[in-house]
Amino acid sequence: MKRRTFLKGATLGGRRIIIKNNMSRARAEMRQIKIARTTETRSICPYCAVSCGVIVHTLGDKAKNVTPAVVHVEGDPDAPINRGTLCPKGATLKDDINNPNRLTKPKVRRPGSDRWEDISWDEAIQKIARHIKDTRDRTFVAKNAKGQVVNRTPGIAMIGGCTDTNEFNFLQWKFISAIGIPYRDSQARV
Repeated sequence: MKRRTFLKGATLGGRRIIIKNNMSRARAEMRQIKIARTTETRSICPYCAVSCGVIVHTLGDKAKNVTPAVVHVEGDPDAPINRGTLCPKGATLKDDINNPNRLTKPKVRRPGSDRWEDISWDEAIQKIARHIKDTRDRTFVAKNAKGQVVNRTPGIAMIGGCTDTNEFNFLQWKFISAIGIPYRDSQARV
């Protein structure tokens, strides 16, 4: 028997075995092994305003010295928007979460500097609050040209993300309305 004939016969025989046996059970068992010890967290894809539901599987026992790792991301079959499907960007969400270049600390580039440096979360929040206060004081408009009271701050704009809940966006809009931000948008379609 020639080598080519043997390979053709083995390929055809393998196809018959695969077609004869139902592979869906084997695939389901492989998936169960992959996510057997993970923690399941339901979330929303952060890429667009469609708000597809995702299930993020994390491996780690939540101990203080254990860093949890995302091992699998899949579409949420209970989500009414996507019913378990994900677009190519949503399907690669695990790679974005586990990317070694992902920022995990706030950074600042000081005036005149050519590099970014890490700062603490407390310092970042204080700097953001100071910038908001300074911009509001500098650009606040109490009355318009007609003399009507408007109390707005046109020097600041705000946008909410599609992964924010309606409750968070409601509180965000209350806050930005209170400080007079007129330019605002939100992808609150969750």
